[in-house]
Amino acid sequence: MKRIPLVGLLAAIALLHTSTPSADIVAVRHVEGLVHGFLVLRTTEGSMLASGDLIQRAHGNRVTTRLVFQFKDGSTNDETAVFTQRGQFRLVSDRLIQKGPAFERPLDMMIDAATGQVTVRYNDDHGQEKTEAEHMELPPDLANGLIITLLKNVHRDSLPPSVSYVAATPKPRLVKLNIGVAAADSFSIAGSPRQATHYVLKVDIGGISGVVAPLIGKQPPDSHVWILEGEAPAFVKSEAPLFMGGPIVRTELISPAWPRSN
Repeated sequence: MKRIPLVGLLAAIALLHTSTPSADIVAVRHVEGLVHGFLVLRTTEGSMLASGDLIQRAHGNRVTTRLVFQFKDGSTNDETAVFTQRGQFRLVSDRLIQKGPAFERPLDMMIDAATGQVTVRYNDDHGQEKTEAEHMELPPDLANGLIITLLKNVHRDSLPPSVSYVAATPKPRLVKLNIGVAAADSFSIAGSPRQATHYVLKVDIGGISGVVAPLIGKQPPDSHVWILEGEAPAFVKSEAPLFMGGPIVRTELISPAWPRSN
């Protein structure tokens, strides 16, 4: 009997399972405003990879947030998300640009949440530029570019079971991110002890392909985000891959370093 290549089988399965994930829209508990934060990207062993800026501005109920990482090797990870916060967080658009040697496959993905249009420009295995344009049924809980914002507004005792996410691959795919809570972790600020809520996000590919993926080592690893709760919740750090199949990297806040005075 002729054997069907596994890659072809998974592609066929993916086409058969294109249902839209159910929506769990996060309510606005803390209104977003003007922000400029300084970040550092490291390996899990602590080696520095890139410096980053989180730049956010608000005009009424419309917010634009941009997260940019400049790598030591010249690579760039640049994501700009636009969303509204009228009672609930709703994504308007998201653009992710990844280029340089840090990325196995540089790409430029644009999501228009209102029209459902998702366009991905990338280089194939031969270095040729390709474009994939998909019209997708995007649910209202789409979380691209919003993960940190959403986790600052949820409550650990009443989490939405999942949010939706468009995976940045040459052929974009809509998946769920199942949200869970691990044990709280302790850290300190200038010797003052604090505790952060540890959120775990697990990619749910869905369908038969979601069952097969872990068996062939293709299940994406879990992502981890730490949030300081309280009167004004704050991002502390995250550990997650920057792209599908990429290594886990750590994002943390960092303080400016000043030159020593003579």
